[in-house]
Amino acid sequence: MSDKQRLFISSVQKEFAAERRALKEFTHGDPLLKRFFEVFLFEDIAAADRRADDVYLAEVDRCAVYVALLGNDYGHEDAEGLSPTEREFDRATAQGRERLIFLAGHDDSVRHPKMRALILNAGEQLIRRRFASIPELIAALYASLVEYLERSGALRTGPFDAAACPGATLDDLSDEKLSDFLGRAQRHRGYVLSPGTPMDKALTHLNLLDRGRPSHAAVLLFGKAPQRFLPSSEIKCMHFHGTEVRKPIPSYQIYKGTVFELANQALDFVMSKIARAVGTRAAGPAAPVDYELPREAVAEAIVNAIAHRDYASNASVQVMLFADRLEIRNPGQLPAPLTIEKLSRPHASIPHNPLIAEPLFLARYIEKAGTGTLDMIALCKDAGLPPPQFRQDGGEFIQTLWRPKGATRLAEVPMEGTESGTKSGPSRDQVEILVKAGNGAALTDLMSVANRTNRTKFRDQVIRPLIEQGWLEMTLPDKPRSSQQKYRLTAKGEAWLKANVAGEDA
Repeated sequence: MSDKQRLFISSVQKEFAAERRALKEFTHGDPLLKRFFEVFLFEDIAAADRRADDVYLAEVDRCAVYVALLGNDYGHEDAEGLSPTEREFDRATAQGRERLIFLAGHDDSVRHPKMRALILNAGEQLIRRRFASIPELIAALYASLVEYLERSGALRTGPFDAAACPGATLDDLSDEKLSDFLGRAQRHRGYVLSPGTPMDKALTHLNLLDRGRPSHAAVLLFGKAPQRFLPSSEIKCMHFHGTEVRKPIPSYQIYKGTVFELANQALDFVMSKIARAVGTRAAGPAAPVDYELPREAVAEAIVNAIAHRDYASNASVQVMLFADRLEIRNPGQLPAPLTIEKLSRPHASIPHNPLIAEPLFLARYIEKAGTGTLDMIALCKDAGLPPPQFRQDGGEFIQTLWRPKGATRLAEVPMEGTESGTKSGPSRDQVEILVKAGNGAALTDLMSVANRTNRTKFRDQVIRPLIEQGWLEMTLPDKPRSSQQKYRLTAKGEAWLKANVAGEDA
């Protein structure tokens, strides 16, 4: 459209095809950037009776912002020994265009000598940014374009995750949480900054400062108490015995903390409620543990909700475990041009909050860009489960992972007692504890499953009846009060669970 500014993305033609396409799709799909920019890629032009070099240089003349992705190759050289990329950079410089330069990788020794010279020339004129992945490149471009729009006066209010968090200062951020993140990012992604890096330097490198003040993203990632500033960023986790939302809710937890802590807590909540099977040590010293839902798929769905939710909404992410499914709901819409159908096919990553998504990627909470839903589908298929379901319902995006058929029987197991069960069958609440006990669980783990806080009452009212009725036993029966004490299923408990819960035909 004529009222939009032209964004020209340049690189050696054989390099960065995926990166160029991802930047275009992100820019055209982002609610903010699509208002201001139209992206030009040379591979999108139609055939014409003109020299390609003339077309590219004419597009540079038309653009408002020139973006160059520089890697190892220099590209085809003309009669004067210059590549199209260098020609375009020189033209953008001569025309006084806004220039954004992004360097792939950190090893300059492997670059073509003329590319090294071009990078040196660019570095003498402007600030360059390095990138090692598509999410990192998207986040860097996003921050640069927002800064350009603000500086040019086109944008007076920054996007939510990039805008300063009202009332927050650097003192509201945790040096310990930042160092933990930097250590993880360095181990998993080779991130350039090390634990102990000063807060302001690290936030600057991650584009998490707005005129020297921490952004909303900074508070959500490293805040001492993020919900003090963003109350709805909490996660609500609920467990229902049946297949519908009904009160009273057997287990209901509201978790607070950074996005990393929220992801960990919500994942632990789900995994503590579902069935698991412990294998033998035939293949190694550690016995394998298989959960009824793939842990990686559950984690991916939870992190998706956290990374892509609308943080300006007053609604929270909800994690709801039913007898037949796991539903994860987050406020927000799928960004264009993504559709529900495209989520089941290879697609570009278009994060709703790129400044939050990038640190999640660096800390390995998110894997390769655009593969999250595909990984969930593959993991569920490998586990013999139906494919996950994705849907948009009004202002909510909903992900559904289906539990195995036998899991629905948790709500239908024979129950003669309501509090402590009977010799022929445990109570419904006791079933969850037996499932959690598996091959050994500490008292605190079982208390979490039952949503109980009083250790003495829980031991007397719940654990003791399970032991007396023969469903559970101590691992250290001679030391009932030992801090190392755990509880495991008896043979009777294992047989009952297999017959009534595991979903296997007798």
